Amino acid sequence: MTRRALAAAGLQLRPVAVDAQGLNVRAGLRLAPKARAAFITPSHQYPLGIMLSMTRRLELLAWARETGSWIIEDDYHSEYRYAGRPLAALQGLDEAERVIYVGTFNKVLFPGLRLGYVVVPPQLAQSFAGARFLLDRQPPTPPQILIAEFMRQGYFAAHIRRMRLLYRDQRDLIVGELQRRLESRIAVTAPEQGMHLVAFLHDGLSDVALEAVLRERGIIVRPLSRMYLKAPPHHGFLLGFTGFPRQIIVPAVARLARVVASAKP
Repeated sequence: MTRRALAAAGLQLRPVAVDAQGLNVRAGLRLAPKARAAFITPSHQYPLGIMLSMTRRLELLAWARETGSWIIEDDYHSEYRYAGRPLAALQGLDEAERVIYVGTFNKVLFPGLRLGYVVVPPQLAQSFAGARFLLDRQPPTPPQILIAEFMRQGYFAAHIRRMRLLYRDQRDLIVGELQRRLESRIAVTAPEQGMHLVAFLHDGLSDVALEAVLRERGIIVRPLSRMYLKAPPHHGFLLGFTGFPRQIIVPAVARLARVVASAKP
């Protein structure tokens, strides 16, 4: 939903800073003391990939419980965690029934399915069902039946396990290649979850300027600096690492490295 659409609905969007623990709840309270809802991506904040700490999760739940506000939890990428145990979803910790949990099968199965889901507190179930009916009732029934059976027979869990191992290997490959070829010009670490990594640029390099050059060479990157709303932007690239075999990753990183290594501030 765009800011213009929010304004038309009488709503205001207030971006909240993140730090090493994720969304800064106290900063959010100072910025918007009368907020009625918080939208969060606790497993993988976009674009930095930070995971919301358990302390912050409990702070956010306490805020919602005490103020009667809502938390919209988009727990995307929670399935793809490569190190350590995943933190519990807020919806699973929510005893006050203030969390609306949303998700999709687009990234874990196939984008063309166009299937999503929502877990709502009981007091909202009728309202959500009515809103869905007014929109377009429901997606086609056959894909829903197929996915349900796919999950019931255990294939979905097996698929996630298999893809997690594959994506972890692809992540390690691209991180290793970037560190080997561009150690002096970028800072990159292997993310613990998600499907992309962030490579921060050194030496005052402009990610926007480099994006244009790389695009001409057939390499698509997303400049990090464009994604800052309030804080001073850092320059870097968002690089996807899933779905690309070794024979594509290695030469692509080599081409990227040649461009970045020769770039001037």
